[in-house]
Amino acid sequence: MAKMVVQTSQAPEAVGAYSQAISANGLVFCSGQVALDPASGELLQGSVADQTRRCLENLSVVLEAAGTALPHVLKVTAYLTDMNDFPEFNDTYSRFFSADPPARATIGVAGLPKGARVEIECIAQV
Repeated sequence: MAKMVVQTSQAPEAVGAYSQAISANGLVFCSGQVALDPASGELLQGSVADQTRRCLENLSVVLEAAGTALPHVLKVTAYLTDMNDFPEFNDTYSRFFSADPPARATIGVAGLPKGARVEIECIAQV
């Protein structure tokens, strides 16, 4: 039942009082990732597809640091600042979860950190 903080330099540093992920009882709870470049910490400018790809790449390296990977994701929550972007988001997202996709909720929000258009968090099995 030990709680382990997951931290990797391959993903953007936390921009607040939170961990990139917490692992406990065979599960990994990943904090939301926006499309920050891990090296510069700057938000990736571009389409929702570009930002979605970067979010999922960031989550992937956090999961790897926790000893798991995207195929073991059980639940995803995604936040979009414009629900009109849903088709473009969904198309890119589906390339990362083509077989047996996890449960998911997609929520429209008024704003996200650093002006991001999308943020994605997940829970995965180790």
